[in-house]
Amino acid sequence: MEPSTHISASSSTPLCSSLMENLYRNRCFSLLFVLSLHVLAVSSLFHRFSPIDNYLIDCGSSDKVTVDVNNREFTGDSVKSDSLFLCGTRTISVRDSNPDPSLSPIYHTARVFTKPSKYEFEIRDKGTHAVRFHFHHLNSANYDAGDALFLVSVNGFLVLSNFTGYDSENPRIKEYLIWVDAEKVVIRFIPSTRSKIAFVNAIEVISAPKDLIADTAQFVNGDSVENFDGLTKQALEVMYRVNVGGPKVTPFNDSLWRTWIPDEEFLKFSKGSSRVYTSGRIRYHEGGASREVCPDNVYNSARVISSSNATIPNYNITWGFDVVEGHKYLVRMHFCDIASIAIGLLYFNVYVDGHLVYTDLDLSYITGGLSSPFYADFVVNGGSSGVLTVSIGPSNNSFTHAIDAILNGVEIMKLNNSMGSLDGDVSVEQVLKNWPRVNIGVLVALFASVCLLLTASVLMHRRRVGAKNSVAWSPLPMDIKEGDLKLNNQFSCGKVECS
Repeated sequence: MEPSTHISASSSTPLCSSLMENLYRNRCFSLLFVLSLHVLAVSSLFHRFSPIDNYLIDCGSSDKVTVDVNNREFTGDSVKSDSLFLCGTRTISVRDSNPDPSLSPIYHTARVFTKPSKYEFEIRDKGTHAVRFHFHHLNSANYDAGDALFLVSVNGFLVLSNFTGYDSENPRIKEYLIWVDAEKVVIRFIPSTRSKIAFVNAIEVISAPKDLIADTAQFVNGDSVENFDGLTKQALEVMYRVNVGGPKVTPFNDSLWRTWIPDEEFLKFSKGSSRVYTSGRIRYHEGGASREVCPDNVYNSARVISSSNATIPNYNITWGFDVVEGHKYLVRMHFCDIASIAIGLLYFNVYVDGHLVYTDLDLSYITGGLSSPFYADFVVNGGSSGVLTVSIGPSNNSFTHAIDAILNGVEIMKLNNSMGSLDGDVSVEQVLKNWPRVNIGVLVALFASVCLLLTASVLMHRRRVGAKNSVAWSPLPMDIKEGDLKLNNQFSCGKVECS
């Protein structure tokens, strides 16, 4: 892994002096890096976003737990509340019998579902909401983790299908951005079959800043770029959130409690590139990117292409991301010129999925200065190759002895398909309609059998009653006199008439 460097002017010195100077600079840089991170972390607390809707649910728990250094309080879903409803009659509260002390306490409990169940959250702030699910298998005798296979929906969008939630060691977090114009957010957990279960450890439902998702992006359709409208009404699944050229950014350093991972594993071609970092202030401007769109700790690092002589480099930096065919993807690229020594010196090209989307991009012209962030949204189709690429490189207007391309961050989000699904070609309505129930044919046959048994029972009862009340026939004695015979006949007929 190459060391982080800060681009600066330098002059030639003797070898020993150069070595001592570099050692001194590296030590100073390391100290400056740590101190600036601390300053940024503390200052970010004063810019913390406060969502109107802020549901943090510790599933399967009856307690309130405080999570991480942000002091976010998660409420157990067994605690009664006017705004939170768990609708399900066959759910199980599970607690880890041997919890990992290194894990957050929200992963020590879970809610297990054996049939379709739902959570309902009352909404005060309509618009885009961030919905996060936390999954981690527990050590418990109450359920078998191998039986987990389920679907999850959010307000009619199918977000997970045939999901196991399994990871050998680490918790899994699935994040979605959902447009909400209803009174509630309804989240359903649906076991795939009657023999399977669903589970979840924790849920977050947070109203997002109004500028987080713009309604219009640029649709890259082959070599043409056109407007893509209605983006806010799409369901989005966050696939990748990458801090280019910088370290991992944890929720503590993000006002929306997001995680940004380093870019090394996604680099396809980075020969000649370098990483840069600044401890200076990021200058947000009205109408541009905000701290909620992307935090300082992403904009203050970058990966660049630079020319140190009279020759402009003839290569691009390329990142690749695995995607699936059949979905469109939102590609958000974050730019902030923290490396140039003056405005008007940085011009470069930008490529999405191999297509040129910006020629001679001049950040200072767009933002009005250095260290001022800008982001661009593009929508592309997930191709058959299974890999979506983004690239930056010098343009025909790039300067020598200057920065010739820069990128600070990348986000990749999947859009729902025509079925309203983010995972598969099936709708929530179809899933609920086809969820295993008792076979109608079996019910009809069982009802018919019961009817036959009842009918037979009634007939047998009537026969027994009729036999008991009837008059048995017997031969008359031969020595009865004629007068007595007439009397007996009158008595017998009278008895029959009375009955």
